[in-house]
Amino acid sequence: MTIASGVRRISHWIGGKDVESTSGRSGTVWNPATGEPRGSVDFASAREVDLAVASAKDAFPSWRAAPLSRRSEIMFKFRELVDANRRAIAEAITLEHGKTLPDAMGEVARGLENIEFACGIPNLLKGSFSEQASTGVDVYQIRQPLGVVAGITPFNFPAMVPLWMLANAIACGNSFILKPSERDPSASLLLADLLRQAGLPDGVFNVVQGDRAAVERLIEHPDVKAISFVGSTPIARSVYESATRYGKRVQALGGAKNHMVVLPDADIAMAADAAVSAAYGSAGERCMAISVVVAVGGIADPLIAAIRERMAKIKIGPGLESGNEMGPLITREHRNRVAGYVAAAADEGATVVVDGRGDPASARGPHFLGTSLLDNVKPGMRCYDDEIFGPVLSVARVSTYAEAVGMVNENPYGNGAAIFTRDGGAARQFQFDVEAGMVGINVPIPVPVSYYSFGGWKASLFGDLHMYGPEGVQFYTRAKLVTSRWPDPASSRVDLGFPQVR
Repeated sequence: MTIASGVRRISHWIGGKDVESTSGRSGTVWNPATGEPRGSVDFASAREVDLAVASAKDAFPSWRAAPLSRRSEIMFKFRELVDANRRAIAEAITLEHGKTLPDAMGEVARGLENIEFACGIPNLLKGSFSEQASTGVDVYQIRQPLGVVAGITPFNFPAMVPLWMLANAIACGNSFILKPSERDPSASLLLADLLRQAGLPDGVFNVVQGDRAAVERLIEHPDVKAISFVGSTPIARSVYESATRYGKRVQALGGAKNHMVVLPDADIAMAADAAVSAAYGSAGERCMAISVVVAVGGIADPLIAAIRERMAKIKIGPGLESGNEMGPLITREHRNRVAGYVAAAADEGATVVVDGRGDPASARGPHFLGTSLLDNVKPGMRCYDDEIFGPVLSVARVSTYAEAVGMVNENPYGNGAAIFTRDGGAARQFQFDVEAGMVGINVPIPVPVSYYSFGGWKASLFGDLHMYGPEGVQFYTRAKLVTSRWPDPASSRVDLGFPQVR
């Protein structure tokens, strides 16, 4: 393996230490703000994935047996260490993903919430008990860990999404293998070292860097009991189908096309603030980004004017430069793909109100792209049907509330949806009618707090359980029912009848 001079090597974390790959394969990690290489990340071979699984499997029995108080203590220490190092983690995210430092700090803060939730694991794993279910018989339920579990995470949240998974998984008594995105892998190693400092036993948490080969080996490995995945819908569907064929428990979160319905009575300034914030934050590289504003009635023209006014004030530049509000996209190829949707929009019948390709910010480097606004967008256009995952906001015009809800519900995705209105009755009807897993009422990005669970409907989720929160605990454990009695031996007898409650 040849690594360019001055480029940092990013390797695996197995058994509590850095392990360099011998696969001979690697990938370049770019600094999106400069377009220059920042590191070379090792790609794991099947043998190295097997080594990580073996390490996790060896660590599982003693970790499973660790008292809940011990697990909670380590989670508390881990939470304090992440908090103390939040800027270092955020800077690593900014240097490899490109999002601004305040945005990256916000990502770490939301990840901390998931660690805080996991600190309450003694309470979260309380079972249930029914005394005297039958004469002299008690029945109770306990929840036990699965064993070795794995998480496959996306590039857009290299710290938060791993924390969605690993905090609950480890606190529940499992050992965990993380396969982070090869585009921004450094945050995963910072988390690994902080877990070590917190006192987590070696092997309970492992990181394998890599590409599709590592994912496929984790899916097929017989000792991996569950797979958590976040990514695009085609890959999420593939991971779900493959992992279920191997008999694994799976939660696979896919893509999104989130709509924001704006009713005629809405506060235009507030709706415009929300649309711009939710569409262009993190350069639109969020699965909960608002990508379509559905303007009802005559509100479209004043709303578009207000959105344009705010777009013109967005400061675009390198994420570590103070004052910048939006950074570059993750790769040159992705930037060009997003720009292609804007280029094709007019031919499809949309109106290009603002073309981000002509923004001076687009000349700052090969990963930069200005913000775009499209009007008169309709289903059937690629700019509507596809998840663009970039700084492009579409406006669709409808006449009635019913048309707006119909547009949301007919879309194949069902991650999130929002409504902006001053009418409480309309808002309540929307939350009843809309087919989406997460709903915002005058809130554009309704990402749940850590003590609820994250996940969409339809093609945005494959599997039965959502991510983190109570459903995360349920996903990483399995229930065991115990029926117990302690009779007087003198009363014991043979009875071939089916057991009855008496």
